[in-house]
Amino acid sequence: MKATTLTRRLALLGAACLATVMSVSAFAQGAYPNRPVRIIVGFPAGTGPDIVARLLAQKLSEGWNNTGMIVDNKPGAGGLIAATEAARAPADGYTLMLGETGQLSIAPSSYNKLPYDPAKDFAAVSQVVSADFVLLVNPNKVPARNVKDFVAWSQKQNGLFMATFGAGTPGHYGAFMFGDTIKIKPEAVHYKSTADALGGLFSGDVQGVFASVGLAAPNVKAGKLFALGSTGATRTLALPDVPTIKEQGYNNLEFSSWFGIVTPSKVPADILAKLSADVQKAVNAPETKAKLEEAGFKVTGTSREEFARIIAADTVTWGKAVAATGFKAD
Repeated sequence: MKATTLTRRLALLGAACLATVMSVSAFAQGAYPNRPVRIIVGFPAGTGPDIVARLLAQKLSEGWNNTGMIVDNKPGAGGLIAATEAARAPADGYTLMLGETGQLSIAPSSYNKLPYDPAKDFAAVSQVVSADFVLLVNPNKVPARNVKDFVAWSQKQNGLFMATFGAGTPGHYGAFMFGDTIKIKPEAVHYKSTADALGGLFSGDVQGVFASVGLAAPNVKAGKLFALGSTGATRTLALPDVPTIKEQGYNNLEFSSWFGIVTPSKVPADILAKLSADVQKAVNAPETKAKLEEAGFKVTGTSREEFARIIAADTVTWGKAVAATGFKAD
């Protein structure tokens, strides 16, 4: 009888403890976030990813009763500095990263030693936007006004020098894929920032660059740079008069990039679920979606599961492209 009574008491005590834990978990979920949330961005202020992060932060803050949001720009090394810091941040939901293709799907294949493991160190929350690239030239330095003319002109030059926004970025491997398509091996010139890369284009130190639509559109519309073609399957809304490269007869050249929210991998599941739902709601809000599209992005706002599948699939796709170039960063 005593053993039976003790067993019952332990069972009741266990049930009480479980109820307390569930209550605390539910309270924590309901309270999140109750202090400022930081979004780490691996690129400088004013760039496409920075614009995405700030529009998202503003809308999330509104939905969270104006809880403070901090957009923390950590540029350098093609986004690796930001990704390394984000991977090591506390897994409490108060540090997010606006991750991109290069950091999460390209870096594992292009670096000999990576200070983080995208598959193990991050949890997918939601892909926010995707972005095509535009092949830009300086109209005062390059006479071509379409891809075929650019190829013909390049064949007469002493090498084709293509600017990139960093080794291991989509624009870097895009330049190699372009060279493979046109049968001209380009010389990739890596710059520390987008401003430096465009400076190289303006000075004539390089002949072309694959820039995101968000960065390209203002310069093209202002007449500072000329867009020869875009890399998507269809024309971009921001530059509807610019034909795709595929339209111009280069059927094998199609690539794009994306940006999405990730967290350190051990963030609790209830917080991840709330984050994913709130991010999807924020980017699909009519005013936010319109601003993102105006900046040259395609709003996606995927589920956690779909974003995880995209990261994994692109890791395989870009891995093949990296292998074809033979490039390995230290």
